[in-house]
Amino acid sequence: MALRHFIDIDQFDGAALRALIASARALKESGPKGAAPKLDPSTMLALMFDKPSTRTRVSFDVAMRQLGGQTLVLNSSETQIGRGESIADTARVLSRYVDAMMLRTGPHANITELAEYASVPVINGLTERSHPCQVMADVLTFEEHRGPIGGRTVAWIGDANNVANSWTHAAVRFGFTLRIACPKELSPDPALLNWAAREGGNVEVTSVPGEAADGADALVTDVWVSMGDADADKRMKLLAPYQVDEKLMDAAAKDAIFMHCLPAHRGDEVSAAVIDGPQSVVFDEAENRLHAQKAVLAWCFGL
Repeated sequence: MALRHFIDIDQFDGAALRALIASARALKESGPKGAAPKLDPSTMLALMFDKPSTRTRVSFDVAMRQLGGQTLVLNSSETQIGRGESIADTARVLSRYVDAMMLRTGPHANITELAEYASVPVINGLTERSHPCQVMADVLTFEEHRGPIGGRTVAWIGDANNVANSWTHAAVRFGFTLRIACPKELSPDPALLNWAAREGGNVEVTSVPGEAADGADALVTDVWVSMGDADADKRMKLLAPYQVDEKLMDAAAKDAIFMHCLPAHRGDEVSAAVIDGPQSVVFDEAENRLHAQKAVLAWCFGL
């Protein structure tokens, strides 16, 4: 069987992604001791971190264990990568020891190089370009609360960051409208928007939050300052008008949900009344990281 890497949503067609969502739902319904095929107990997943993590680390660890395998956690400061060993050499070596790798890193080139030289499946746990596992969990969460996402409208409010990029990929592949409201200085990469247009996607960009939120089925946001951002003060000023508050939620559909990948900063990108209110599904999202990633792992291992 050819290697099955999970690097970005745009690398899959809609049918394959839909199958992963169905698998995640089935695995969730069956529970941690369900009847799904199990891995050999010696199967090892290396969890590799260049950046701190709560949800990615715990959800992948638990997912792998529930599938019957084991995990090994590696932080870059504890490996030779932190001392200059190439990612290519690391990929070649670790492929001799483990059965799959998950990398949470900065430059997107790191994950593509790891996948190029690895002889085991590689999973993108986050890069500066994308966060596909998060958005697969988000699609699962949306559909649990509001039904099929195809034909619906999702509004992204704030910085057009890596999570927004994966939402753009998802909008094209799952067939929903994505409206991105952001300052012009933090707009999506034109190449990404051109790709979405070529693929027949419906992705709209505006600098007015209310335009994006109008009648939307979900409002989504993220922190204004991510790990590694050096221009925090500038970003905070630019994004101040983009807080998701009660007024903005009122502009959305009456049954709209609020989503956030977490961690959140109440009073910045979202008001406490919204994130802690009845329309918020952020903790369902966090839980669904486990189930979506379990489905990705099962697919990578051919279960």
